[in-house]
Amino acid sequence: MNITHASFVTLPVADQERALRFYAEVLGFEVTADLDMPQGRWLQVAPKGAQTVFTLSGPGMGGFEPGTTRGIMLVTTDVDADCTRLAQAGVSVQGPDDLPWGRMAGFQDPDGNGLMLLTEAAQ
Repeated sequence: MNITHASFVTLPVADQERALRFYAEVLGFEVTADLDMPQGRWLQVAPKGAQTVFTLSGPGMGGFEPGTTRGIMLVTTDVDADCTRLAQAGVSVQGPDDLPWGRMAGFQDPDGNGLMLLTEAAQ
């Protein structure tokens, strides 16, 4: 096998503009693609410098159901500061909690897709 990385993760959303505001303004992601396609808008965002991007898949783009994605792990250098920022933006956050692999918290995007924040434990 010669796989080097995942290209994109699909996040099904009901409203791409609302999702874009959340991912760009709250999480600080950058837009990596914003194209009009025959079946709808192809909108991708990512943390600065990331190899893997997130496709904010709106209605008509692949038949995905908004709010069904779970377990997306976002690594951060400061989970506590990020949780504070999320809470200040009105996002409900579960945690952070200390676990053997690091300090972790969970939250949902406006469509109910489940994301996690992780500050990895020192090795």
